[in-house]
Amino acid sequence: MDFGLDEDQQTFAKMVHEWVDKEAPKSAAREWEKNEHEFPFELWDKLAAAGFHGIGIPEEYGGQGGDVLTQMILARELSRSLAGLTWVWGITSFAGGKSVGYYGSEEQKQKYLPRIAAGQDKWAIGFTEPGGGTDVLGAMRTKATKVDGGWRISGQKTWSSMSHVADYILLLARTDDNVAKRHQGLTLFILPTKSEGVQINEIPKLGMRALGSCDVYLDDVFVPDENVLGEANKAWYMLLPTLNNERIMLSSFCVGILDGVLEDALRYMHEREAFGGPIGRFQSLQHHVANIAMWRDQAELMVFKAAWMQSLGRDCKRESTMAKIVASELAGQGADLGLQILGGMGYSAETDMQRYWRDVRLFRIGPITNEMARNTIAEDLGLPRSF
Repeated sequence: MDFGLDEDQQTFAKMVHEWVDKEAPKSAAREWEKNEHEFPFELWDKLAAAGFHGIGIPEEYGGQGGDVLTQMILARELSRSLAGLTWVWGITSFAGGKSVGYYGSEEQKQKYLPRIAAGQDKWAIGFTEPGGGTDVLGAMRTKATKVDGGWRISGQKTWSSMSHVADYILLLARTDDNVAKRHQGLTLFILPTKSEGVQINEIPKLGMRALGSCDVYLDDVFVPDENVLGEANKAWYMLLPTLNNERIMLSSFCVGILDGVLEDALRYMHEREAFGGPIGRFQSLQHHVANIAMWRDQAELMVFKAAWMQSLGRDCKRESTMAKIVASELAGQGADLGLQILGGMGYSAETDMQRYWRDVRLFRIGPITNEMARNTIAEDLGLPRSF
């Protein structure tokens, strides 16, 4: 078994690593994150100039190509510095690049993918509804009604990150109430955010403050038929395969955050002096940093396995879900120990440890809670459904 990257992947990882240190260092990430309600357009433009928005989009549509392993490498290297701000790249990559690339008509691919690859369009996701959280199906109240030439949509979405600056929202709505099961009768729409009847309000939150997460209100919004993604009433069957990619991407963020945590902890332990010498000589702190390193490698192995399986077209539902749980929980533990190692400086906004700690906390909650993810693993192992 070979757990290493091939030569091209190593070259790509090295290139992104050096790009991050030059164009998106931790000092810049701190500044972008301080501007709580100002989206980091500078970062978006830097990612566009580097061609990163085109990763995963086929070359025939203006992209750079690259499989899930390439995307995972990019996500990890960006997260080492940007932490949760890596979603500035990730949301559009998933909502637009992946979804249109997988399920869009040829006309939709020709229209949207080149603009995504060039960094000209931003996308957001509109799945979650108030009172729903992980229970997307049970909470679904957004309704799309068929009219001449399109659909009329009313309802509300929440936690739609980047929707306040996005050009489009990948919107999930119920289009048929007369169904036997809740996952039936759902449709995906490509919703232009400038449509009449759309109102977007930003939500204050703990981490990833500059990214912006929003409530989206839809009041009789018209969406033309040409903006239906895939087949009407079949959205849930389309979404399930893409969930593995989303969980692998998030898990890669967590591995990258652990890279950053370990990097900062080691640097501080070499530089900080107390009681007559560097604090790196203290055994208790050595144990802390050893734990962070072990957790990073554990998460890395699980994420690589899931990504490798998906790259081969194999079913990786269980593996990607396990990777999401393990990586998010170990990254949280690692960031917490990083705070402990830095002491008061870890709590200070002048360092990045508190930023890692705040950003990674969300990953145990979304896009699926770790409790619900454990339920799906247990069910996949043959146990009765618990919800």
